[in-house]
Amino acid sequence: MRKPQIDYAAVFRALPGMVALLTPDLVYADANDDFLRLAGRTREQLLGRYIFDVFPDNPNDPAATGMRDVKASMLRAVATGERDTMALQRYDVEDPRRPGHWQERYWSPVNAPVLGPDGQVVLIVHRVEEVTELIRARGGPGGTGGNSRARVLEAELYTRARDLQEVNERLRQAHAREREVALALQAAMLPAPSPLPNHRTAVRYRPALGALNVCGDWYDLVELPGDRITVAVGDVVGHGLEAACVMGQLRSALSAAARVAEGPARALDALGLYARSVDGAESTTVVKAFIDWESHTITYSSAGHPPPALLHPDGTVTFLDQATDPPLGARPEHVARPQARAPFAGGATLVLYTDGLIERRTEDIDTGLARLADSLTRHRRADPETLADALLADLLPPTGTTDDTALVVIRL
Repeated sequence: MRKPQIDYAAVFRALPGMVALLTPDLVYADANDDFLRLAGRTREQLLGRYIFDVFPDNPNDPAATGMRDVKASMLRAVATGERDTMALQRYDVEDPRRPGHWQERYWSPVNAPVLGPDGQVVLIVHRVEEVTELIRARGGPGGTGGNSRARVLEAELYTRARDLQEVNERLRQAHAREREVALALQAAMLPAPSPLPNHRTAVRYRPALGALNVCGDWYDLVELPGDRITVAVGDVVGHGLEAACVMGQLRSALSAAARVAEGPARALDALGLYARSVDGAESTTVVKAFIDWESHTITYSSAGHPPPALLHPDGTVTFLDQATDPPLGARPEHVARPQARAPFAGGATLVLYTDGLIERRTEDIDTGLARLADSLTRHRRADPETLADALLADLLPPTGTTDDTALVVIRL
């Protein structure tokens, strides 16, 4: 049976209700017939024009916020790649037949992003339901219909919707400030991007998308006596300033322990005991590795963390998963951590990372590990800096993730 040939342009024009398409710069790309009719504009008056040049705020109303609110909603949709539903808006529109005369109008807008093949936002679908007549018919602001009780209820509904939007905006601003502080705190506590001048390493840290999701991922690299270094990557459960503070305490404690411990298991033992006195450290995951160039061995231990990846010179990948134990604080009693040893050949590459690099809510973790192995094999000849960038490009969604990502690449 042949599939019908659908003229989607015709479908769009015939859609019931007001729908417009805008570019990420908020310029009109198209509008359906209902949008043109109810907005009182022709297609030529819209296409190619900035939305707020066509529909500015009413200059006669100093309290008008429609333009600001709609713009903020659209820019959120562009920034997050997620749909943004707005509260009831009063947004007056100038009568095109009577310049200088403004019509009181009420709208219920939704702004939805359209993603291109690369995951970037290419269009904003701006769908609007006009509720002006409903508000007036039922005695809302500017209306005459209905009894006095209905008028009071409708006016209160509109006021509450406006209050809710203002509260939401204040919350967004507060979360944005907290996110900035958490990121600054994390940046201050993490080592410099090139902490080991005697070895070829690369580190990357990518914060989560959105104001609520700054987490407690960290990394650490320390040079030891002889031709040895120790490296760690960890992930604190939680978000915001609390997670960042816990991260700082655990990273510092493990960094100190690694300088005196005989191996990674002993270092994690010390960290586990310390974590019992730190609120919010429960269920933290961390992997610790000691690299010895004299013996060409990696000794490692993991507390519930995704396994490090060892990229061999021939392009094969081994995941170091033979010394995995529960996260910090997961056992009621202290038990010594296991550790394992793996040989490496000159020119191999060790990659440590947090789960933000590989995990997706809709996937099994093995899918993410396979994706990581494939990317490593394809870029096996790249230097650490180039490889780090390639891994982020291959594995992180272009629109960002809801989890932080820490990544350490070491050429062995």
